[in-house]
Amino acid sequence: MKSIVSLLSAAALGAAVLLSPGVAHAAVNYVALGDSYASGVGTRTYIESSGSCQRSTKAYPYLDAARLGASLTFVACSGARVADVTNNQLSAVTSAANRITVQVGGNDAGFSSVITECAKPAWLGNCDTAINNAQATINNTIPGRLNGLYGSIRSRAASAKVIVVGYPRLFNGTDCNAGTFFSPAEMTRLNQTADLLNAKIKAAADAAGFSWVNPTSAFIGHAVCGSPEWINGLSNPVSESYHPNVAGQAAYANLVAPALQKS
Repeated sequence: MKSIVSLLSAAALGAAVLLSPGVAHAAVNYVALGDSYASGVGTRTYIESSGSCQRSTKAYPYLDAARLGASLTFVACSGARVADVTNNQLSAVTSAANRITVQVGGNDAGFSSVITECAKPAWLGNCDTAINNAQATINNTIPGRLNGLYGSIRSRAASAKVIVVGYPRLFNGTDCNAGTFFSPAEMTRLNQTADLLNAKIKAAADAAGFSWVNPTSAFIGHAVCGSPEWINGLSNPVSESYHPNVAGQAAYANLVAPALQKS
């Protein structure tokens, strides 16, 4: 009988050790940096206090923070370029941060202006020149900007897991020409430009030792006029155009979550 009691006592002690607060997982402190793709523009519902930054509770940082039970510092802002992240968002990154996402570069490439130019009739706009200029900026200017930003992030949060998030292709191909105002050739070049931007962002992320999330494959078949559509076409207001909608942000959340969950 004594031996049974001893065994039960030992089992109880073991259970107490397993349940000890001392072995609980560390709190997840998540900082989300970036532009309109990270803030949630395109979802049509925004946190009032975020003002022109247009942060949404439907955006992937918000969704993933809830999924992880993380404390979220959400500073991504519509229109942000790399310099804006450095000057206006980077102060949110401290040594307490152990998860960071950053998605920026599209505005540095001038994607909004390129889309506007390419949407014009051929006789009025110069899409090829706009794309050429964007690609030159992507090749020659953006890598250095990203290297500087990523170095600053690492210096502020030396042990944080940093996930760099890329951009999807906007178009499926020729099946939606009438609804997009872009020729098949223009859509192809715009998709190629998105791929080029992703390649440069990934190279900078790799050099910094950061994780990389590429949405390209997941969004194939779900671009503008896809089924289901994850990216808005021309919308009212215009600022909602060519951004992930609620379904697109949910897809982003599913892509980013595994990287956030890894220690």
